[in-house]
Amino acid sequence: MRLPAIISLFLFTSLESSAQNAYVKMGQQAFLDGNFKAAVKQLEKGCMIDSTNANAYWMLGYSYYHSQNYRKSISSYDKVIFINPTDASAYYYRARAKGYMGKDTYLSPQEREKYLLGAIFDLTKSIAIDPAERGKCLQTRGIAYREYAEFKLQPNTHTFDKARGISSLKASIADLEKVINDNPNRADIASLIELSKEKLATAVGHH
Repeated sequence: MRLPAIISLFLFTSLESSAQNAYVKMGQQAFLDGNFKAAVKQLEKGCMIDSTNANAYWMLGYSYYHSQNYRKSISSYDKVIFINPTDASAYYYRARAKGYMGKDTYLSPQEREKYLLGAIFDLTKSIAIDPAERGKCLQTRGIAYREYAEFKLQPNTHTFDKARGISSLKASIADLEKVINDNPNRADIASLIELSKEKLATAVGHH
């Protein structure tokens, strides 16, 4: 997590824009202190006053994310992307939040599928905007493809689709292999690849 770089960006931009309202300033302080619940309270008020402040919405989305409020995190990052369509980090965190929503078994299978596919789409967008984020996004997308495959390969469900499950597992392995090619010592990635390969072998073996 490259939070220090993000934080220095916020500090710099907040110095640039002294017109920030008091709620955003207090929210930013709570955000920097890692007090995400307090940050949410202040930033919600700040964004009501100034609905064009992409930084405030970014911090709000991140604070919701770390408060496990993924639905609100997604809607905050929607606002960031509306204001600034080339914010790769907003797509990345929106994808992370969508990934959690996709695992929520209280949602309908159709909703879960929409979130799981949305996470993959957002990560693809993030890589296209900022190739420097490629490693982090490929790793997360490799996991997202595997999670989507697991969802599609659940037996006796309306959403079962063996062909899509298998192609998603192949996409998962391809993404993770790109990461390990760049960083050969990543044992964590090697074990993620093994997991996707095991699931692929099982899926192909089932008739």
